[in-house]
Amino acid sequence: MSAFYYIYVSIVGLCLGSFYNVVGLRVPKGESIITPRSHCTQCQRILGPGELVPFFSYLWLRGKCRNCGTSISPLYPVFEITTSFLFLIAPWLLGWSNELIIAWTLISLLIIICITDIHYMLIPDKILIAFTLVLLPLRLVFPLDPWWDLFVGALVGFTLLFLIALISRGGMGGGDIKLFAVLGLILGWKGVLIAFFFSTVYGTIIGGVGMIFGKVRRGKPMPFGPAIGLGTITAYFWGEALIDWYFQFFRI
Repeated sequence: MSAFYYIYVSIVGLCLGSFYNVVGLRVPKGESIITPRSHCTQCQRILGPGELVPFFSYLWLRGKCRNCGTSISPLYPVFEITTSFLFLIAPWLLGWSNELIIAWTLISLLIIICITDIHYMLIPDKILIAFTLVLLPLRLVFPLDPWWDLFVGALVGFTLLFLIALISRGGMGGGDIKLFAVLGLILGWKGVLIAFFFSTVYGTIIGGVGMIFGKVRRGKPMPFGPAIGLGTITAYFWGEALIDWYFQFFRI
């Protein structure tokens, strides 16, 4: 494929990342994702076209509202760039195949749940249901091998997190449990186990760094969504290679 397709995908990713910010911030509060139009949360001024260009508007405005000078969260451009980057590397890793539809949909889900979890410590059922209604038919049309692995993966993902929640007496949120059931549909049982393993590793690293900088306190809950996102991306794109490496390393 020519460079044009990759540039186009990266631009689409930026625009969708901007939209996912809106979805992630509004859906948990029960607000419409269409109205009202994008505005400054401090002075309520409706943003003009020049202030709505993903990522570049943030740079142009130097991270502040042009009207009242209130600082704009850097998380907005971070999620826009992250979405664009992941959309861009998906065809590079998977090729221009049917699986790309699933990859981009999965990335969209992970970006949104990261936003909701960071801001509200919540993974809304509405988001999970909406994406399940899309991802389940897609995975049936473009199945795993064997095809029934998606159902086993969903069961394993749900059961694993549910048992951890029981043992830890609430240490794992209900949203995380349901999310791993959805992830199992896409990854299969091996993939969802790898996703959980790396999510735990990333979560430990994020928590440790957060404690060093005073952003996380011992015994206090922290959003696990970003760690799940990183772990799932690792499992989805490199899971099979990691399994092969593991068996070869231990000569199993």
